Amino acid sequence: MNKLVVDIKSLELDTLKNLSNAKADNTLRAYKADYRDFLEFCTKHSFKSMPTEPKIVALYLTHLSKYSKFSTLKRRLASISVIHKLKGHYIDTKHPLIMENLLGIKRLRGSNQKAKKPLLINELKTIIDVIDKSKNKFLKKTRNKSLILLGFAGGFRRSELVSIDYDDIDFVSEGVKIFIKRSKTDQSGEGMIKAIPYFINEQYCPVKNLKNWINLSDIKTGKVFDISDKSVSLLIKKYAALAGLDEKKYSGHSLRSGFATSTAESGAEERNIMAMTGHKSTQMVRRYIKEANLFKNNALKKLKV
Repeated sequence: MNKLVVDIKSLELDTLKNLSNAKADNTLRAYKADYRDFLEFCTKHSFKSMPTEPKIVALYLTHLSKYSKFSTLKRRLASISVIHKLKGHYIDTKHPLIMENLLGIKRLRGSNQKAKKPLLINELKTIIDVIDKSKNKFLKKTRNKSLILLGFAGGFRRSELVSIDYDDIDFVSEGVKIFIKRSKTDQSGEGMIKAIPYFINEQYCPVKNLKNWINLSDIKTGKVFDISDKSVSLLIKKYAALAGLDEKKYSGHSLRSGFATSTAESGAEERNIMAMTGHKSTQMVRRYIKEANLFKNNALKKLKV
């Protein structure tokens, strides 16, 4: 009997370990951080947080809606569900109390969120020109140009960009192939390959600039860009300001959204954009395409004024 108890306990521990490993470390940390906010809410109002009830979650979402974006509410709800699963509990996040409350909040406040501006191709070129003219050391300028051009051309997330390893890169006659081991939408770690061709203009070519950076820095192993994902955002903001742009409107994500919007504007097909960005659903990509077509297909162009 004791052996059976020990075996079951061992299975429970292994199952919890599997559940933990099902999510990337950064994702799990984000879930835990979100859950802490829910825990504080429950503690303050003497509610039971684990396991909790749909009514309590609905109250929390109403509280949260007073000062947070609708997207934050959905993320917090997902976090509450994940942490419950990790602790061996279940919460019905599709319960009518929760879903109807969310629907009501959405109707009252709307779900549209003001995203950071995409860094379009002409703005990208201006930023590269600014880096060339800056007083930074040549090696740092080479790194920053390579980082920004590659981030744009590959439609990279910041976390993907700073995680690129020397062994993930394969220069071929057409350009460069970069293997992404894991990303936000690839929690199982299957990976994907991004193929970036040579550009005609070498000054703005991500492949040429990446080669220059690797050769000059003499990188033979490890991370190609040894900086944090937050540093990517800071660099974009810094050079956007030097280029005369409003740095508050840009972030690290502006490279990824800039790729999607610029290629959509140039007529790239939805599936080809998704093949590069790694988006699993068309919802976000169609937002980029819609943004790109605001003036291209504008009805006012038919007016002869």
